[in-house]
Amino acid sequence: MKSSYGDHVSVALDGRHVAVVLLDRPPNNHVTPELIGGLADALEDLDGENDCRAIVLATTGKVFCAGADLASKLTDPSDMSNVRALYEQVVRLFDCQTPVVAAVQGAAIGAGLGLAVFADFRVAAPEARFAANFTKLGYHPGFGLTYTLPRLIGHQRADLMFLTGRRFKPEEVAPWGLVDEIAPADKLMEAARNLAREIAENAPLAIVATRKTLRGEIGQAVRAQIAHEFGQQAILRVTDDYAEGVKAVAERRPGNFAGR
Repeated sequence: MKSSYGDHVSVALDGRHVAVVLLDRPPNNHVTPELIGGLADALEDLDGENDCRAIVLATTGKVFCAGADLASKLTDPSDMSNVRALYEQVVRLFDCQTPVVAAVQGAAIGAGLGLAVFADFRVAAPEARFAANFTKLGYHPGFGLTYTLPRLIGHQRADLMFLTGRRFKPEEVAPWGLVDEIAPADKLMEAARNLAREIAENAPLAIVATRKTLRGEIGQAVRAQIAHEFGQQAILRVTDDYAEGVKAVAERRPGNFAGR
């Protein structure tokens, strides 16, 4: 079992059947094809690790994951190849078999929300924030969120998140099922590990079989939904509203959209 996967993903086993997978891409842990590919490689290896029965997914710094970097190639309206490469790695996450507990210490925004929702459970610090801010960018949701988020919290609440782009506190979304536990920031990893260990105490074959039954054909469903999301994103990426949305979010102001 490797201890690192690329420059920003590391893995540590705790000797109690729990692995901690740490994403370290400061300061905002922005997603890239390489980062998500490294995460998928790590999760696939952990599926074959006899000493791992549950995983804690954590990130460094104050931000869990701020989604895509607005200054990166992932937001270049003339080139969707990097987005396609990212989604090719994202779909791999949903084929992994080991339960994942996300430790969310700060903002989980856009694709960062998708990363948090990918996990089976979320333990959040009071400072965490959750937002599907795609429409504020003049963009369409991605990361499979139009499938995974309604499945988790219901269509009405997912609609509210998608169509307003509002930021939600953990205590607001815990009753929805988006957050399973709230723990102080200095106790967050302990709480996430405790939940993972509670899962790992059970029979490993039964854990995998039960999780597979509960999740159904999630990998196939996410692949189909991401294909649709990608198509809508390609359409919206070349609009004036998208250019304005990216600029407005970077400048921390409301967008002045024209509907074109």
